[in-house]
Amino acid sequence: MLGELLSFRGRYKILHMTWFAFFLSFFVWFNLAPLATQVKADFGLEVSQIRTLAICNVALTVPARIIIGMLLDRFGPRITYTLLLIYAAIPCIAFASAQNFTQLVISRLALSIVGAGFVIGIRMVAEWFPPKEIGLAEGIYGGWGNFGSAGAALTLPTIGAWLAFGALNPATGEALLNWRFCIAGSGIIAALYGILYFFNVQDHPPGKVYQKPKNARGLEVTSVRDFWFLMLMNLPLTGVLMLLGWRLKKVGLYGDNILFLVWAGLAALYLFQAYNCWIVNKDLLSGKKYPAKDRYNFSQVAILELTYVVNFGSELAVVSMLPAFFEGTFALNKTLAGAIAASYAFMNLVSRPGGGFISDRLGSRKNTMAILTACMGIGYMMMGTVGSGWWLPLAILLTMACSFFVQAGEGSTFAIVPLVKRRVTGQIAGNVGAYGNVGAVAYLTIFSLLPEWLSGGGEQTTAVIAQSNKVFFQMMGIAALIVAFLCWFVLKEPEGSFSDHHEGEDELQQIVIEPKSLT
Repeated sequence: MLGELLSFRGRYKILHMTWFAFFLSFFVWFNLAPLATQVKADFGLEVSQIRTLAICNVALTVPARIIIGMLLDRFGPRITYTLLLIYAAIPCIAFASAQNFTQLVISRLALSIVGAGFVIGIRMVAEWFPPKEIGLAEGIYGGWGNFGSAGAALTLPTIGAWLAFGALNPATGEALLNWRFCIAGSGIIAALYGILYFFNVQDHPPGKVYQKPKNARGLEVTSVRDFWFLMLMNLPLTGVLMLLGWRLKKVGLYGDNILFLVWAGLAALYLFQAYNCWIVNKDLLSGKKYPAKDRYNFSQVAILELTYVVNFGSELAVVSMLPAFFEGTFALNKTLAGAIAASYAFMNLVSRPGGGFISDRLGSRKNTMAILTACMGIGYMMMGTVGSGWWLPLAILLTMACSFFVQAGEGSTFAIVPLVKRRVTGQIAGNVGAYGNVGAVAYLTIFSLLPEWLSGGGEQTTAVIAQSNKVFFQMMGIAALIVAFLCWFVLKEPEGSFSDHHEGEDELQQIVIEPKSLT
């Protein structure tokens, strides 16, 4: 596979076009961060309002990944990705033309849906690559596409300054950024690529059948116990939205009455989701029995959800706090601290594909998952010991090593996801992906509250901040070690993990090949 990767034919064309679609969706999703200072200045926003926009940027990604997974299983990745990329232009243009803070919030909430694009390519890649190569293929898709956030940070300030024609801020002398054209333009480019994508990819290779669930309104499970387990695992998806609602209230976006209405609406959303799951599985609850070969254990999905909490969830959290961590710990300037912190995200180019490659080659996908997660936990525990007395290059090396295990763990997670149950791969990927956002919001919320807790509500001194950083890394390390234990002793190796064909394809191969052999 490695030798053919540079080609642009057949399944490799699909892989390259799909990871670039993901790259653009992340580019659009993270197009505010590098331009936030200019947006803040133009609107006269407070720091709390900028943070509110950052929260809005992830608010609807959790339910969007669930819904996208349903649409994906029903309509296929080609149509779903095309529509999502075209849709991206609408909130981008709305944000770029906003005239007040309320319009910024609404358009950013709408844009957070684009963050669900990752789910779509998981199934597209799985349709084109056999199980024995799925780890590396999904790792390339995830790792190279995930670099879209870094791509936005690297390019948009330069483009914005160029589009401002060298104008300077009279108060500070700094270059002005034409952020409106940057954000609108990124959305338009994504939409144009969506059209190109539609006319250049197919959902599956010739001769294959795109397997679909009978009803995509909710996740199909194959035992009554798994149905109730599914209801339990859906609770955190609603709970994290309630937490986001509380955080928006804390920054003054609305009052208590609106918060209670938001919570009531989210509770109703959970009940609606539960009802749809009941509709899909009501025959099961009425006594239907699935044949042994058609069953799967939802517990495997639950463990994968937890692995994505501790790897992708922690990555999003660490990326948010790492610049300030290096700046405060080693007394660095903002530019240098930001450059060092960027090394964490840059590792995605090799570490996520590396995790998938290791999963393909080690001979056991579950053991790969367990080892990488354990190493990640140990890495975070060691990060908790980093202080001003450390040699800076050693701290950077530890950060990059920890980053490798985090992102390799992400790659190994999605080396397993497409192998659990093929006809509901989209929904499984949506649920697992949504749990990554659950982890990010939970970690960041705890991180924001730790200084207050550790100071007892008193002054948040440098020592308190350092202690909160230590506790934060240790908390993530312990969580990762617990999940590694579950991977090692509870997670099961998917059937056909290294076969030449996906589940249910052997019979199809016979149907396609036999008529030719008879002639």
